[in-house]
Amino acid sequence: MAEEKKVLKFDEVAQHNTAKDCWLIISGKVYDLTPFMDEHPGGDEVLLAATGKDATNDFEDVGHSNAAREQMAEFYIGDVDESTVPVKRSYIPPVQGVQKPEAGSDVVVKILQFLVPILILGLAFAVRHFTKSEDQ
Repeated sequence: MAEEKKVLKFDEVAQHNTAKDCWLIISGKVYDLTPFMDEHPGGDEVLLAATGKDATNDFEDVGHSNAAREQMAEFYIGDVDESTVPVKRSYIPPVQGVQKPEAGSDVVVKILQFLVPILILGLAFAVRHFTKSEDQ
């Protein structure tokens, strides 16, 4: 007879989060990676950082080889009950109040944008005029 797949709750899997007892959820399957901790090329810290959550994205982002994917079969212990996995939170940026610029500051900025170039041009002509007079 075929062995029935073991279905584990998320909370049960999340409790296995130490170097001596490390379970990960990848693509809805649960893996006991405790015996592999010392041999993992990325180190045990990488595996421990992926405990207590669905580690599918962490696993896929690294770009594991086909050999690594095949090796996972020896650590498979069951499936996770998807209804017990917390819903992924999407990033919601903090709401920032829209600042309405003061009407008075707008006028000042426009005046300065007009006057500053004229003042610089006038200063350039004055410097040229006074330095040219001294040369003659």
